[in-house]
Amino acid sequence: MSTMHAVRGHHRGGPEQLTYEVAPRPEAGAGEVLVAVRSASITLGELTWDATWTDSFDGSGNLRTPIIPSKEVSGIVARVGQGVTDWDVGDEVYGLIPFTRDGAAAEYVAVPAAVLAAKPSRLDHDRAAALPLAGLTAWQGLVGHGGLRPGFRVLVHGGAGGVGSVAVQLAAALGASVTATASASSADFVRELGAEHVVDYRTERFEEHVKDMDLVLDTVGGDTQDRSWQVLRPGGALVSIVAPPDPSKEGGVFFIVEPDRTGLDELTRLVDDGKLEPRVERVVPLAETAQAYTALEEGHRLGKIVLRVA
Repeated sequence: MSTMHAVRGHHRGGPEQLTYEVAPRPEAGAGEVLVAVRSASITLGELTWDATWTDSFDGSGNLRTPIIPSKEVSGIVARVGQGVTDWDVGDEVYGLIPFTRDGAAAEYVAVPAAVLAAKPSRLDHDRAAALPLAGLTAWQGLVGHGGLRPGFRVLVHGGAGGVGSVAVQLAAALGASVTATASASSADFVRELGAEHVVDYRTERFEEHVKDMDLVLDTVGGDTQDRSWQVLRPGGALVSIVAPPDPSKEGGVFFIVEPDRTGLDELTRLVDDGKLEPRVERVVPLAETAQAYTALEEGHRLGKIVLRVA
């Protein structure tokens, strides 16, 4: 059996459970491609998700240990499985790996061909790997669930965060007027992303400055979500990626992002048109993956941490 270097977790837990080791190299099954990973990206909280360790989202399924983390990948097609006609060996691809499968913290990963898209030509693999999860979350939240159209008034909570920073860029690129909440220290950064107005959530109550929003994207939850109803226009939408909004009120939506080639293609178009730029704070070697996950838990970051595999 062929082998590869990978980061694996043999027991459920945090970064302390991750080991850089030699592991079996996966094969491309029917409908899959084997990707030679160039870069992978990691997400805060990923090691707490049931889907990371089991074959279900609610933890009711079977353990999959040892697992390989990291659900965002950018790399090169090394092999194609039976029935795959849309990719060839050597194609540069990127994408979001289904959450209940092994991830990209390895030299190779087998991925359903249908969830991959052509890598944006303007991005290297490090920056391409930083886009799929945050990008698709923002796209599906704003466009798919929020129905964003040019001229919309949009409020993005957590505008400097991983999803929020992409959502601000995306909403502005699609013709919306964007307001975002962020700390004072991040305000200039968020304005550079495309926000017309930034509210300092630490010293100001956003509902005293914002009104008649067509769409609120909630990446914070809790009291922030509850207060967001006050700033929506009648018929507006409150879309959350944190927790389901109050079901007694109309317009609330909660969703979990899904792998989606069509959405990635839209993101690629915006990137290659110069309207969207994923932010990378740090690039680390694959062997330092455990330390990278630990670093995610140590304060706020203006960009993703990316694993450079090759």
